[in-house]
Parts: sequence; C-alpha cells; structure tokens
Amino acid sequence: MKRIAAAPALVLALTALLASALPAGATQGPPGDYGTKTPYAPRQEARSYQRAPKGFVPVFTENVSRHGSRAATDGEDAELILQLWDKAADEGELTRSGEEFGPRVRSLTAAMEKVGYGSLSGRGQREIQGTAVRMERRLPGLFARIARDGEPIDVVTSGQGRAVDSGRLFAAALAGADPALGPLIGPARTDADLLYFHKSPGGAAYRDYIANDRRLAATLKDITEQPGTRRAARGILGKIFTPAFVRRISAGEFASIGSEVDAAQAVYNLYSIAPAMSDEGEWHLERYLAPRDAAWFAYLGDAEDFYEKGPGFEDSDITYRMAGVLLDDFFKKVEARRAGTSDLGAELRFTHAEEIIPLAALMRLPGSTEPVSESRPYTYADNSWRGASVAPMAANIQWDVFRRGNTYLVRMLYNEKETAFGRGCTPVRKGSSFYDLDELERCFGRVAS
Repeated sequence: MKRIAAAPALVLALTALLASALPAGATQGPPGDYGTKTPYAPRQEARSYQRAPKGFVPVFTENVSRHGSRAATDGEDAELILQLWDKAADEGELTRSGEEFGPRVRSLTAAMEKVGYGSLSGRGQREIQGTAVRMERRLPGLFARIARDGEPIDVVTSGQGRAVDSGRLFAAALAGADPALGPLIGPARTDADLLYFHKSPGGAAYRDYIANDRRLAATLKDITEQPGTRRAARGILGKIFTPAFVRRISAGEFASIGSEVDAAQAVYNLYSIAPAMSDEGEWHLERYLAPRDAAWFAYLGDAEDFYEKGPGFEDSDITYRMAGVLLDDFFKKVEARRAGTSDLGAELRFTHAEEIIPLAALMRLPGSTEPVSESRPYTYADNSWRGASVAPMAANIQWDVFRRGNTYLVRMLYNEKETAFGRGCTPVRKGSSFYDLDELERCFGRVAS
C-alpha cells in the first residue's frame, strides 16, 4: 500500500459508504485475506469439465499464467517492524505473544533470503508444476497428437526471474507428464511488450496515470485515511506491543522508523506472504492479526489494485486498455491455426499480476465486471472484485481450441474453471462452455457485425 498525497474530493461519499459498510463487509473477503498473495488452488474438479460437442477434437491450447508463490520482493517490512520490536524488547514493552513475534519474523526473513527475494518458493514451484500436469491430463488427446505430429510448443515469458523460472518449471513438468513432448518444447523466449506491458513503451500512458492522476491519488488517500485504518493498525500492534508502547508509536515517537499504519502494514504484508513460504517453514503470523483487522488491510490492498490495475473508474479504461496486446495475441494464435499458417500445438505464456489483472478487466471475467463511479467508490460490501480470486499466485487463463471440419470452438478456463466469455458472446448452446471462434471474433469486435 502506497503513501500518497491528495485532495479531499471524496471524503463525504467515502465516509458514508465505507464507515458503515466496510467493517461488516470486510469480513466477507476471501479466506485468509491475503489478497493477490493468496496461494493457488484450481477452481474446478477435473472430472466435472464439459465434453466437447460431438465430432470436435482438440487441436490447440494456449494460456497465460502468473508466476507461482514467491518470497517477498525485499526485506523492508521485516526491517521496519523489527526495529520497533527490538526497542520494545529492550524496554520490556512486549506482550507475551509479542515476545515470539521477533524470532518468527527473523526466521521467515532468513527463509526468504535463502530462497531469494522475489523468487519462487517451494510452494510456488509446486503450483506451477501442478498446473502443467493438470493441463496435460485434461487434454491427453491433444498432447498425444502434438507428440505424434511433432508440433512445436512455444514458451514465452516477461523476462523477469520468477516468470522465467515458472516457464521453465511448467515446461519440465509437461515433459515429465509426457516425455515425448520434451523435444518439442522450444527454448523460452522473452517478450516484454506482450508480458510486461505495464513497464514497456505501450504502458507509458498508464504509468503517467499512476504517477500523476489526481483523482486516483485522492481516491486512494480517502480510502486509506478512514478511521478504520488506524483502528485496525492499533489492533494489530496491540497483539505485539504493550498498550503504552502502542500509544508511543501512535504519538509519532518513532516517526523516523514509521507510523502506526506503516508498522501495521508491515505486519500484514509479512502475514500475507507467509503462506507462500509454507514449504520453507511454519510461521503462525495469523496469531498477530484479528480476522477483522486482517480483512481491513486486505481491503486496502484490494482497493489499490482495483483502481490501479483492475476495473477502476467507469469512465476510463486506462488501467486495462494496454492489455489489448495480450488479448490480441490470444486471438492471433487461434486464427493462425485456423488459417493453416501455424503448426503450433501449444502457446505457453508466463507473466505477473500486473498483466493478469488488466486482462481480466478487459475481458470482463468474473469478479472484474464492475467499475465504479467517483461518488460510489469500491467497497467489499457492493463490489465482487477480490485480488484473491482475480489474480492469486499462479493465476491463469487458458483457451482450448477444438475443430470439426472448418468449424473451430474455443473453451476458456480461468484458474482452471470453465468460464463464460462476456461481452455479449453467445455459446454454441445455452449453458455450454464452448464458443464458435467466429462468434468470439464478432463479440470482441475483431470482425464486422
């Protein structure tokens, strides 16, 4: 969560909506309240997938996947809260449970340093390997044909370490599931314009929005500065420090280290990354956050992601317009297969939450259908967007392509769940997960109506 300066344009509206609705609604967030750091789990049982219509056989698959669970990107949160913990320990100002907090954080920090800040944890590696194995099991006929016909499998990444590692692990697991695929998997290539677009030239307008948009800054400031933030911060700190020491933090005595909100945010950030490190140890940081306080800080993180990467304001598409390059690539790969200009058997892409979240908003995937107005801002009470479901660790979107004669059907899986295409697209029959490619081109505006 950033610290930002802004004007009070939305104070009255937010006070009315958030002060009354958020505290109760916040507890309805995803289990654990880890936001986009939520570890991955497939959303549908393998045996429950629909069968393709009669006569259709799989001929191609493609996906885009976020990297797996990882260590924190740096050690700043641990450094901040441990400075306060050390002072309190020296002065005898720790609670009984707080005495265990410092050693737990130091142990977690040591584990993250060993893994490497920002690198895949053991759990993250298993998440990616699992998605590869389940892909092969869902489409055994496709991969058998790919192996028989010698069709290439393309792997492309953002070029960032954890995405590169995810692509490597996915490819190895796919080859492990069917060794005949190994020679067909090409060396991973990098395409930052496609899979790191928020930092590429095509994201220049977006970066200007993040840095300079006054409405964005005002909205996030007003959300963060609700009374509930300080209340939750004190609740978290009170699990670790004595009431007297919490009051000293709140009074600004340790401002050179951080405010009470900074300190509580650091605790929440460590709490939310700890499940990603479950293969490396047990940390039990949930002991230091009451569910209500964890939910509040999860909401603050979700609000930031919603406005900066997700559906955002209803009168602007700046947060997700740039994801068009990725959606276009999905269509191009299928269209090339139909046209006979490509012999690819599979296209596998590996990226980050900064790309998955805008793509979900652009496609209006479940949970990403509702932008907000200035007068009615984002809350858990009246908006379904949750980082934990939109872009957990290893989040993925997959298109499976089936053919019968000259007709091509597409099925979409979102976090391995059969998912309807929005935007007024009509499936081949009511309730079906399969869509004619011509229909998808029409409803996404790729051909004239």
